[in-house]
Amino acid sequence: MSEESSLYTFENEEYRKTYWHTCSHILAQAVKRLYPEVKLAIGPSIDEGFYYDMDSPFPFTPEIMEKIEEEMRKICKEKLKLERFELPREEAVKFMEEKGEPYKVELINDLPAGAAISFYKQGEFTDLCAGPHLDSTGRVKGNAIKLTACNAAYWRGDSNRETLQRIYGIAFPKKDELDAYLQRIEEAKRRDHRKLGKELGLFMLMDEGPGFPFFLPKGMVLRNTLLDYWRQVHKKYGYVEISTPIILNRQLWERSGHWDHYKKNMYTTLIDEEDYAIKPMNCPGGMLVYASEPHSYRDLPLRVGEIGLVHRHELSGALHGLFRVRCFNQDDAHVFMTREQMKDVIQETVRLFDEVYSTFGLSYTIELSTMPEDHIGTVEEWERNQDILKDAITDMGKDFIINEGDGAFYGPKLDFHLSDSLGRTWQCGTIQLDSQLPERFELEYVGEDGAKHRPVMIHRVVLGSIERFIGVITEHFAGAFPLWLSPVQVKVLTVTERADGYAAEIAAALDQQGFRVETDTRNEKIGKKIREATMEKVPYMLVVGDRDVENKTVSVRTRSGEDLGAMSLDTFAAKLKEEVQSKVIM
Repeated sequence: MSEESSLYTFENEEYRKTYWHTCSHILAQAVKRLYPEVKLAIGPSIDEGFYYDMDSPFPFTPEIMEKIEEEMRKICKEKLKLERFELPREEAVKFMEEKGEPYKVELINDLPAGAAISFYKQGEFTDLCAGPHLDSTGRVKGNAIKLTACNAAYWRGDSNRETLQRIYGIAFPKKDELDAYLQRIEEAKRRDHRKLGKELGLFMLMDEGPGFPFFLPKGMVLRNTLLDYWRQVHKKYGYVEISTPIILNRQLWERSGHWDHYKKNMYTTLIDEEDYAIKPMNCPGGMLVYASEPHSYRDLPLRVGEIGLVHRHELSGALHGLFRVRCFNQDDAHVFMTREQMKDVIQETVRLFDEVYSTFGLSYTIELSTMPEDHIGTVEEWERNQDILKDAITDMGKDFIINEGDGAFYGPKLDFHLSDSLGRTWQCGTIQLDSQLPERFELEYVGEDGAKHRPVMIHRVVLGSIERFIGVITEHFAGAFPLWLSPVQVKVLTVTERADGYAAEIAAALDQQGFRVETDTRNEKIGKKIREATMEKVPYMLVVGDRDVENKTVSVRTRSGEDLGAMSLDTFAAKLKEEVQSKVIM
């Protein structure tokens, strides 16, 4: 493929966004043709597809969505040319008033003085838009368009304003690409962690506590196993673990800067007539722990980890299973170091990330987020720290992209975006370089020269929110967790009640060796027991009948349906042990 032709493929993000933006105009044109009374708001491209917000006197039912889709295909076949033109403000307002589009009039009036007011025309349809667009509706393949959903949306995101209907859509240059995408969407629905969490008895979400998940016994086994692994890895890399209070006073949060920069996301309370906040993050507590005793350069780098329960106020509309909650456990860690140690510590942290993510079969991309408008510290400090992050990962042979202006308010950061088995990405790990909080908390260490110096620190998480990470791996593995993580690792199924005693012996022997075992001795057909254990995604089923009792063997089946035949319990236990220790992904 030539360099020029590659510009006009979905590999090119700019072209992809332009394609989808044009689709949003085709959607709006189709709606206006069919239902002229509908008022248009905005219609951008988004990360996956496009949407258009509309004010309609009737709901967009599935039947109506089908009609709109068909009209969109007709518009694509008409190959309408898209033409851009500009109007002075007064003429632009009059133009949209005559068309009866009040939302467009408001948008025009809110544009800054001197801004170009541009429109795009395609056939009889004209829309206020800054562009860019394709040159013709014929560039869009009508048979590769799909309207995927319609939800309510507030005008301009303001809950006090009009409630609109937002139609979502997706489109691709080829029909088979659309089919593959829709297949992935169906698979994602099958893997939805909210559905699997309920079916597998992992967690529940209740109206009595929106955004505050309840973990059930099997979910706690999964969670504690995950945290045990976290502790093993961090011990290997030289971390110590602490725990800091959930509620701390306002003065602390003012000192850290969170009261000024993050207060809208914090829950606050009064204790003894003094303002307190429930911690939204663990960092300030970590600062106090460091400052509680003197340190020498010989102590550094000092690696301190914490599985801390934090609370953040999220709008109810943003809540989503375990992915977006109001309370969660964050696997925070803070590494205090000298400036000379920064590069080595960053690289060591990336190696820790590599070890953890590879254990789950997760690959990643790295994003370097730079100085936001709302920041503390000098530009020079920010640029110096950004360069250190760049050099550290570049020297490791790792690629990254720049995310301008999205750093934490106290420093630049590396965000690790994990790719799951469906190719979706999740931002979990982060390494944030900070020379501001050590200054604010007046942290010190005695250097080799005997003088006091200010340490630098990194804030970092590898799993991020433990709850969110559980949601990610639940969908990544479709609930079929690797043996070492599975809440139930083995289920013993009896063919006849004569095997009940032997089944109990097997379960007790495996339990004694540290394996998680259940038995099913119900008076049910063995086929039903196998189906139910398979639906529960238990890695191994041991089917025991008269012959197994007589021969002191177990007949082993996997959840994928593979029959491994009869073997001794010792042989099976050795297999389990090796698989757990190596953390094989089944």
